Amino acid sequence: MEDPFAEDVVDETPEFAASVEQETHTKVETNHPETVVGREENEFGHLPLAQEERIRAREEELELISAKTTFGMQEGRAKRTREVVLEQRRERQVERVDPRSELEQEQLAEVNKQSVRITETIRGGPSRASVSRGLAEKVTDGKSMIDATLEEMDEVKAESGTIVDIADVPEVEAGEVDVEGEIIKLWEPSKSSISQVGLIVDETEKMKFTIWKNSYQTTVSEGETVRIRNAAKNWHN
Repeated sequence: MEDPFAEDVVDETPEFAASVEQETHTKVETNHPETVVGREENEFGHLPLAQEERIRAREEELELISAKTTFGMQEGRAKRTREVVLEQRRERQVERVDPRSELEQEQLAEVNKQSVRITETIRGGPSRASVSRGLAEKVTDGKSMIDATLEEMDEVKAESGTIVDIADVPEVEAGEVDVEGEIIKLWEPSKSSISQVGLIVDETEKMKFTIWKNSYQTTVSEGETVRIRNAAKNWHN
């Protein structure tokens, strides 16, 4: 029977540009102090006492109405918030149902077998428990074991932190990958913006890499075995 995990060796020597993951933390200041305009004690001093009392009574009435309105809005928001929280809790309870519990014993045994195979084949990926759960979800959704296994493997390869075989890089559905291999050749950079350019090889294939100066990657040397993280794929025909 043909092994679903068998991969064809890619003869091409594609190229990727290595870079480091960069995060920009933007802080938005939203401190807008309220400006409260105070009234002088005698602002109504020029009015008759009866008229001043009516004005102040009306202001107190308006403040009371405003307070009631604000409280009603807050109470409504609190109710809606409780409803959202309860709905999210119900969704989490549904999500906590382990799909493996819905499998037949024979299916569960095969899921466990394939999850071990995937985690042993792919380095740096998720745990075996996570992989087996993903497989079980696909099987309970109606996929065959072979299709579920291949799909789960593709998803694992695309996860951040997974070390991808160089031969598999073109097929991985991710813009950036982690690869590990030996530096077998370095060339003189053709541009001042390039730090290093060369070839990296693993057990499956070799690939050209470019390290840009603004990526702040560690300098590599020929003969070293290195792991390049967050390498951006950059294909050239």
